[in-house]
Amino acid sequence: MKKLPGPIPLSLKHILTVIGVLIAVGLIFNLGARWGARGGGPQRGGAGGVGEATGAPSAAEEELWTCAMHPQIIQPGPGECPICGMDLVPVATTAGDAMDGEEGARRLQMSAEARAIAQIETVPVERRWVENEVRMVGLVDYDERRLAYLTAYVGGRLDRLYVDFTGTQVRQGDHMVSLYSPQLLSTQTELQKAKELVETGKEALSRIARGNLEATRQRLRLWGLTADQIDAIEKGETYEDHLTIYAPLGGIVIEKHVQEGDYVKTGDLIYSIADLTHLWIKLKAYESDLSWLRYGQDVVFTTEAYPGREFHGRVSFIDPTLDPMTRTVNVRVNVENADSALKPGMFVRAVARSRLAGGGKVIEPDLAGKWISPMHPEIIKDHPGQCDVCGMDLVPVEDLGYVAAVDEEPPLIIPASAPLLTGKRAVVYVQVPGEEDPTYEGREVVLGPRAGDHYIVRDGLREEEIVVANGAFRIDSSLQIMARPSMMSPEGGRAAPGHAHHAPEEGIPTQATGPAMDPHAGHDMSVPPPAPLDDSDEFRAGLSQVYDAYFAAQNKLADDSIKEASSAFEQLAESVGALDSSGLTGDVAATLTERLEAIRSAAEGAVPSESLEASRQAFEGVTEAILGLHRSFGHSGDQAFYKIHCPMAFDFKGADWL
Repeated sequence: MKKLPGPIPLSLKHILTVIGVLIAVGLIFNLGARWGARGGGPQRGGAGGVGEATGAPSAAEEELWTCAMHPQIIQPGPGECPICGMDLVPVATTAGDAMDGEEGARRLQMSAEARAIAQIETVPVERRWVENEVRMVGLVDYDERRLAYLTAYVGGRLDRLYVDFTGTQVRQGDHMVSLYSPQLLSTQTELQKAKELVETGKEALSRIARGNLEATRQRLRLWGLTADQIDAIEKGETYEDHLTIYAPLGGIVIEKHVQEGDYVKTGDLIYSIADLTHLWIKLKAYESDLSWLRYGQDVVFTTEAYPGREFHGRVSFIDPTLDPMTRTVNVRVNVENADSALKPGMFVRAVARSRLAGGGKVIEPDLAGKWISPMHPEIIKDHPGQCDVCGMDLVPVEDLGYVAAVDEEPPLIIPASAPLLTGKRAVVYVQVPGEEDPTYEGREVVLGPRAGDHYIVRDGLREEEIVVANGAFRIDSSLQIMARPSMMSPEGGRAAPGHAHHAPEEGIPTQATGPAMDPHAGHDMSVPPPAPLDDSDEFRAGLSQVYDAYFAAQNKLADDSIKEASSAFEQLAESVGALDSSGLTGDVAATLTERLEAIRSAAEGAVPSESLEASRQAFEGVTEAILGLHRSFGHSGDQAFYKIHCPMAFDFKGADWL
């Protein structure tokens, strides 16, 4: 899973610094467009150096002024913003900056000098195979097909249990139980009488006796007696009053259900046996990663017990339904365990590496032309046939969503930093060819899944077009200030209220607290919070304490208080350790353990920071872990949470925080 950028709470002085930078960049754009691109003569291009020259301004032209932080404020002359008190800056005039058509309204032109100062970087759109890593966590479990249950074949008393504790290794055919059964004695007597009737009875009676004789023999065989034992009973040489029951398969006795001397009825459980040479790995995959996963795919995983050692398995099942609470899908992996290194219950971290073709199929050249078992993915052959395990007909791997790379065209890709995402739309800025000065045009595109540092493009771009990979937000900000169509205001005109650079993302229910969040920060995207998986009061209270400690640390960073921030980080680590998760079991408990360990580790790493900047850098990992916790378990209470994004954090790399 791609690492989320971390949050960086800003104090007032930092916000003012950023505002100053934005204004300076806007002025540089303006000067660059007026002086750098037109031979040094002043021209009317509007704020930010936008648009083509339209000649000397007429008397009818009216210069407009706006606030860099609140672009909805439009006034006919200079002054102060009525919301924040900042000095207004000039924007496009009503005539001089008019562009022909919608296409022109989405364009920004600047001089080469302004482009260099703004650090605009461009790359061509290209067709290339990209690989993505799907990271999952889960537990080792028994292979249900390799479990056996030893039961009482006939009612009686358990006189001897040869395996008297769980964990014992047994082989197939080992004697397990000695059972005394009165029913066994009566059946032997019935067998001898049927034998006598067959040998001495009349013809009609003999036919009936032969049927009874064979039925009695079969009954004894099913109870576990051998052919030699049955033959000796028929001859009257011996009587068996005890029945020995043997192990149906080799493996480990994982449960003993009875004690010596107990009376059992037919079918009662005595032992449970598991073959641990074949195991299942039960993983959780987020729904956003499903496009990268296929049946039969190779998965690499590691365990805490064997650092540095990698294990391999193949995906044998992808759950057709989604867990509505965790938004995850169960993925099962078959793995060989001949050396018994893996133990059921072990926690694992798994990675599935995939490449996608343009049509959405997974590229797997090694499986090209192969045939695979639909029930046992480890059975792969070069030709049609039957599965060696279950006998089912093999199917072509192409039927399971695979293709060979040699037969497919690579997908279109762009850097992950190129698109500006609003939750509903994706906007990229494309360099307009044939222009004397650098000119960029906004364009909405349809993105496919993210693959590491790249996005696959479904529609909206062509190969070899030039897109802005770094600095797209600077261009978009200039268009917003001029009230032109942009990322947040696709129709142009007056921009949406609030800071255009602080926009909550859709799809995560959140509530911002403290001074780190501006009250005008974008639209309210809140949804009802999901209920925690454990609805106990203790769990809900503990979960709230974790979030409260996180918000406290965030606010202390916003106040530039490194000492108090370190104390808040320590409190966050303590609240994680105090969370009562006794009501959770299985995969849910494993997921919670993973989330809490990530928070604890990140919080402890932020405590000994030597500077405020180092603390803010460490806060990036804390936020990533907190977002993972919220994604899986939500939060209690009626308040909404917000996930906030600031594209200017960390030298315009961008950052998220809760």
